[in-house]
Order: sequence, then C-alpha cells, then structure tokens
Amino acid sequence: MATFEPDQRGSGTFRLVSEPASPRRLRYEIVKEMILGIIDEQGLQPGSRLPSSTELAELSGFSLISVRRALDELERAGRVQRQQGVGTFVARKRIVSQPARSGDLLDTLSEGEHDGELTTELVSIKVGMPSPTVAARLHLQEGQPVWEVIRRRLLDGRPVIAETAILPLQLVPALDEEWLSRGKSLYGFLAERYGMVDQHEEQYLEVVLPTAAERGWLALPAREQVVRIRGVSFTADGVPFDCFQQTYPSGQFMFYVSGSHDQRLLPTTDSDDWGVVSLTGH
Repeated sequence: MATFEPDQRGSGTFRLVSEPASPRRLRYEIVKEMILGIIDEQGLQPGSRLPSSTELAELSGFSLISVRRALDELERAGRVQRQQGVGTFVARKRIVSQPARSGDLLDTLSEGEHDGELTTELVSIKVGMPSPTVAARLHLQEGQPVWEVIRRRLLDGRPVIAETAILPLQLVPALDEEWLSRGKSLYGFLAERYGMVDQHEEQYLEVVLPTAAERGWLALPAREQVVRIRGVSFTADGVPFDCFQQTYPSGQFMFYVSGSHDQRLLPTTDSDDWGVVSLTGH
C-alpha cells in the first residue's frame, strides 16, 4: 500500500513510500494514488500546478509511461487538466448540465453545482441562408433566410460554453441586438415578443475535436476535446423554431440526460452540414 511522507530535505514536497508493484496492483495506479495524495496533503486548489511528468517519475520511482498513463486516467476523471507546453493543473470542479431540460441554456445547469458568476456575451448576430440539414430541421423552403446568433457563457469571466441559435426569419422577423448584447435571455425575448416557448427538444451529443472557431471562443488548449450538443426546439404546437448548437469543454462538465421515443427529427444527421452562409450586406 502506498503512503506519503514529507521530503526530509525540507523542500515542501512529498515522496512516495510504497511496496513494489504486484501483478494485482499496476504501477500507474500507484502513481495515480501518489498524485491524489500530493493534491490532498498540500491542499492544492483548482488551478494549482502539479509537478512535471519527469518530477512525478522521480518521486514515484516509476517510468514516464506509468506517469503518463496515470495522468491520462486522472484527466478523464476530471481531477487534473493538462495544457500542452504549459503543465498539469488541478482541475476545477465539473459543472453538471441537464441538456434535456427545456428553456434557456443557463436553466439547464444544476443549481449548486457551479461556483462563481455565470454571464453571457454576444459573439455575433447575422442573417444568412441555412445549410440543407438546418433547413430540413426547421421545415424551411429553399431561399428562406435565418438568423444566426452566437453567444458564449462565462464563469467568473472564463469562457465555458459556446452556443449558436438558428432562427427562421419567417417566425422571428426581428431581434433586439442591444438586448442580446447586454447578456439578456434570447428565449425570454422570443417568449415575450413572439409567444414562442420551448416546450420540447430533440438533440444528439458527440465528443469531437473543436473547430477553430470553437477553440477561439472557449480559449481551449490544442489537445482538448469538446462535447457538442445539436438539436431542435419545438413550440407546444410542434413547430420547430430553433436549430441550436452548444459546445462544452469535455473536461469541465458532467451531463445528466433523459430521453423520449417521440422523435420528430430524422434518425441521422450530417454533422458537417450544420450552419449558416452569410448574405451579402448583412
């Protein structure tokens, strides 16, 4: 069993004291325990930097292969976050999201599962022509334009979610850009101005590498994947009025999902065909 004791040299670090690894106890598991012990014993907080892989190998007495496997496991578990060329850090507590819950995106985040202030920033708003997939989802005929509204959500000023809403002009003739630029609710505006309330959603989730735009919006390191949710919002009458996309850094969120068999969407979708082409002059 692995234990930890202060380094006698007074360096403020800890060293691993353990029995040799056995066939039933893999080396990387011992390294994982050592890293968690360092976090606990030194009281490291989210954002605190951990020793380098080389230093962890020296502390544990195991190879870099074992250290990297341990860090891979801890990163997948949301305990550490690695930034290529920068270092390894104690991860922030994951935010719990319930994407199947109707309403504004912030309403889908479980109360008490995140610390700090969540705010909204308008990235862009434009009129354009929808891709064939989006047009089909919104039941639009060829030549019918849409709004594309891109916003990002920030936690204490740190970008954590990027969201795109695509709305048919035939249902939403006008948007209040000043309202949106002040971080106000898009869906609150739609309900108040046009009586459109999100009563039902259908969506799918995928874990992918982000686009260059998503990486910029969320200030992501080069190797981090994202959870991308795409779907359609329906009114109580079953009218589709919003094709949405939400992008989350994969290591910062946990998802609670419930489902329904009452599907209106096509069973498959082209993930590369989900966007809007700008119209000249807009």
